[in-house]
Amino acid sequence: MNHLLFKGIFGTVFATPPDVFNRLLERPLKLFKSMRWQVPAALSLCTAPAWAQAPAPVLNAGDTAFVFACCIAVWLMTIPGLALFYGGLARTKNVLSILMQVFTVSSMVTVLWALYGYTLTFTDGGSMQSIIGGLDKLFMKGVGADALQGTIPELLYFFFMLLFAAITPTIIVGGFAERIKFSAVLVFMAIWFTINYVPMAHMGWGGGWVFQMGAQDFAGGNVVHVNVGIAALVGAWLVGARKGVGSSAMSPHNMTMTMTGGSMLWVGWLAFCGGCALAANGFAMLVVVNTMLAAGAGAMSWVLVEWMHRGRPSMLGAISGAIAGLVAITPACGFVGPMGALALGVLVSPVCVWAVEKLKPMIGLDDSFDVFGVHGVGGIFGGILTPVFALPALGGLGFAEGRDLGSQMPVQLLVIGFSIAYSAVSSWVAFKVASALCGGLRVDEDAEDEGLDVSSHGEPGYKF
Repeated sequence: MNHLLFKGIFGTVFATPPDVFNRLLERPLKLFKSMRWQVPAALSLCTAPAWAQAPAPVLNAGDTAFVFACCIAVWLMTIPGLALFYGGLARTKNVLSILMQVFTVSSMVTVLWALYGYTLTFTDGGSMQSIIGGLDKLFMKGVGADALQGTIPELLYFFFMLLFAAITPTIIVGGFAERIKFSAVLVFMAIWFTINYVPMAHMGWGGGWVFQMGAQDFAGGNVVHVNVGIAALVGAWLVGARKGVGSSAMSPHNMTMTMTGGSMLWVGWLAFCGGCALAANGFAMLVVVNTMLAAGAGAMSWVLVEWMHRGRPSMLGAISGAIAGLVAITPACGFVGPMGALALGVLVSPVCVWAVEKLKPMIGLDDSFDVFGVHGVGGIFGGILTPVFALPALGGLGFAEGRDLGSQMPVQLLVIGFSIAYSAVSSWVAFKVASALCGGLRVDEDAEDEGLDVSSHGEPGYKF
């Protein structure tokens, strides 16, 4: 697959098929306006022949510094951010096991990304390109200090995308928390990363069929949130419910810890989405502002709904609302305007409250920390409404040339439907293989009663 490159005024490289290039020369401004939503995945499509036909890329210090700063913030949202957020939601006897799972899974995925994840996601897969990449950069071959990806070092691009790979599977931990074997966690995550995340990331960002269809998903609504929401639901089903679920004894043990971790998630999310512009410019700041506004609106919306429904607002509700807003804006942040971002945050929280309060009991599965209810449902909701708020009449940035709401919406629905189905099947396979290799997924009753901190790791989270 050959591509010619056009350098847009955002300072980001846009990958454009050859048959579009003549029109690009004739109407550059019009085409740029219609394609500006394609920013986040553009760099992943560059091939050696394409670079040979285009001006040599030049390192931009500002872009490099911006993306590197985003990397640090995203890593902090994983550890300790996500670990603290989940740890506070667990019971006292299981807090250390949650911290351990998040820490070790993100560490393991870091290694797997370097060995084969990056190459299978972001290189040309030849005849398999529509679903998986190739092996040209196996073991990081050719990813050296002098290699560039657009205006930033390729090593920095590798690092930024590694952080997406590291945080995504760790979110699933919240679906089966407090009753799964540690060995099963590691085996499942290694398999899931290989058969789910890598193909999904390639299809969405690395030039696969989802990218070629032009789905509007700026920062990973499908690859990350819909994906992990369904995986967590499958895990909750296969592992089974915790003993005593539904009783007051299952309440979060430390909301201070959860608020601290949730706040770090919010901060890191600004970099998670903003860094996808891969350039320090006005468009990146629009993405950051959109992300910020959706989180704030989501928090206030959840608080008001909870206040009316329960008679008083909770700290957990406020944090959950902020995260729901962040989830919903993830696919939309590069396509909508600030008012669209506010609207998404306001609208998604009541839907997620319903999913947590009503849908979860109807399904009857113990999704411990509501991964499906917030990430899965919020991701689906945000993905469907992205093209609605992308309408210029609603302050959005519009669609690709030849597209309108009527033609974009079927693409969104198809891709979201595929993400749900593929995540369900691949997650089931990964859990089943892990169960076979680890002698089951669940700890025994005595270990669960004692708590996973001591029974699985031999050390308590607290010493009183």
